[in-house]
Formats: sequence, structure tokens, C-alpha cells
Amino acid sequence: MKEYIMKIWLIAVIVLSFILSALYFNREEINRLYQDFFGKLPEVRQVVEEKIAQEIRKQVNTAPGIRAKEEAVQSFLTVDGIISITNRHRLENNLPLLVTNILLNQSALNKARNMLDKQYFAHDSPEGKSVGDLAGDVGYEFIAIGENLAMGNFLDDEALVQGWMDSPGHRANILNNRYKEIGVAVVQGEYLGRSTWMAVQHFGFPLSACPQPGNELEENLEENKTRLDALQQEIERKREDLEQAQPKHDPQYNQKVDEYNRLVNQYNALVVETKGLIEEFNNQVKAFNQCAS
Repeated sequence: MKEYIMKIWLIAVIVLSFILSALYFNREEINRLYQDFFGKLPEVRQVVEEKIAQEIRKQVNTAPGIRAKEEAVQSFLTVDGIISITNRHRLENNLPLLVTNILLNQSALNKARNMLDKQYFAHDSPEGKSVGDLAGDVGYEFIAIGENLAMGNFLDDEALVQGWMDSPGHRANILNNRYKEIGVAVVQGEYLGRSTWMAVQHFGFPLSACPQPGNELEENLEENKTRLDALQQEIERKREDLEQAQPKHDPQYNQKVDEYNRLVNQYNALVVETKGLIEEFNNQVKAFNQCAS
């Protein structure tokens, strides 16, 4: 019985020695396996390290400002009236109502005042500022923005908005189905020596209207990238240690093999997890792009 046990033990040692020797001597196979973990998902490096730099092509819509065809003696314009009539035209064309945005109100007011202060009537100021710049100055982030301008003593809000509706470019802004928000300003002042009204409409499709990739997801990707780098370095050290270890069939060597395999399994699991995060991130980017375009 004792001899039988010794034979079994000897066979087990020989088999184990063969396996461990194969692990050591087949260095090319080990390297191939090791490199395969880093070659499986090249998009991990590309997305995590470079992230995804999505250029938002901001759209700006303007048309040459209109002037009052008739100068009314009792001219009077209001912000609320212009917004209400603008929304009435949108309803008549089966379009959703525009929501008043205080930032767009402020950018429109800044534009109206600037035209009177600098004595010009155009979408670009003498300093070269456009409606997009004005929106940025007040902190309004947008994907699309539009500007309607009018100057003159229009009889009332109805006459002013109708003047815009009679102009193809301004009508297109009022009936643009992408816009969700509006800001309006009317200011009376001196222009080239006579009293007149400056009226400004700012239309916006805000950046916030589109679902954006979450910061938490990007942070998780960055954290995984750091962990992958650390595991890669540790696996490399363990691999070199295995190659240099002598002998190849003692308990200490077996422990090193187990540690190496444990790290490889951790790395593999983290790669799978990261791949899922990347897929989720790409889906969010795709949804944002579809909304923004």
C-alpha cells in the first residue's frame, strides 16, 4: 500500500513538474497570452486616454434687420406682447410654444442697448460681437441660436411681429421647430438724431436640451484606465519573476504561478467591465449627437 501511494505521489510530481516546466519553457505562449489581454480592446486605450472629443457645430441663424415701413406717432412696444404674439404664430403652424429664458432676455437687452450706444443697426457690433458671443457673455450655452432685429416706431407689438413674419429670414427664425426658448428686448432711444425703438428677439436651442454623457461615467473610465495600467505593470513584474525563478516545481514557485494567474484574472475582469462602460458611454454620445444634429 505504501509503495502504491509513493507511485501515485511520484506520478503527481512528474505531472506537476511537466505542467510547470511547460509554463516556463513555453515563454512565447505566455507572452502571447499576456499581450492578448492588452490587444483585445484597443478602444479601451483610445476612449479612456483620449476620451471622446465631440465637436458641437453651433448653428447661428440671422437675417438683415427690418425697419418700420410707417412711423407711428403713438408707437409702443412690450416684451410680453412680442413673446405672446410670436407664440401665437407658432401655434398656428403646429409648433410648440417657446419658453422665456431670462438669460436670452438679458442678451437681447444687451444687444438693443449696444446698438443705441454705438449707433449701429446690424447683427455684428463694431467690435465684431455676434449673437453667439452675446449669449456666451450671459452664460447661455446653446446648440442653435437665432436673432431677429427691428428698428423704428412700429404702431404696436402686432405690427412689429407681423413685419418679421413678412420677412422670410425672420419668419424662419420664429417658426424654427428646433428652438425651445426665447428672449426679447425693446428699448426706446436716440438713433442718428431721432427717437426710435430697437427690438431684439433671441431664439435658443439650449445645450441642456440634449442628454450629455455623465461625468461619473467618464470618471469611472478614467479610474479603470489607471487600474489597468497598474495591473499591467504588476503582471509584467510577476511574469519576469516567474521566468527567473529557480527551481520551477517547488511550493514557492507554485504560489507565484497562482499570484500571476490571479492578477491576470483581475485584469481580464476589469477589461470586460471597462468594455461595458465604454459601450454605455458611446451610447450616450450617440444619443447626444442625434439630439444635437
